[in-house]
Amino acid sequence: MGRSPRDMALSLLVLLVPIIVLLGVYRFLGGESPTVVDPSSAYADARAASAFPVAEPAVPTGWQPVSSVFRRSDAGAVLRVGFRSPRGGTAQLVESNVPAGALVKAELSTDARDEGRAQVNGQEWRRYAASNGDRALVLSQPDRTVIVMGRASDAELSQLAASLH
Repeated sequence: MGRSPRDMALSLLVLLVPIIVLLGVYRFLGGESPTVVDPSSAYADARAASAFPVAEPAVPTGWQPVSSVFRRSDAGAVLRVGFRSPRGGTAQLVESNVPAGALVKAELSTDARDEGRAQVNGQEWRRYAASNGDRALVLSQPDRTVIVMGRASDAELSQLAASLH
């Protein structure tokens, strides 16, 4: 009862100033930048499994690999490598021996819309749009399926797909 509004304001200020300083230091030291990983071990594991021909991108300038994993299951083997694009978008490269139809449903959902063909480096890919806002390029071959998907622009997804070799 003996506290004035001024006392309460000073108490709040004493609590908020250190929080603001810590947040500023965190941002200044790069706390919001993505953690970059080396996906070479995931590519090596996928190649060693010989489940499908592995295509590794010559990562375009500005792209950062942020996650990578290779897993085998009863349904098939799947290699996933996540990227952050130069403009801050996200993309994921998925390679697998799972048939294209099943993989597209599993990765993009059953209501993903096929938006037609797209030519990337002379190969015919299919464009898809998922209900969650993800866009995708899908390359279906007899021995593997490749999906480049995410919330990057169509041009950036095409750039990542074109970098595969």
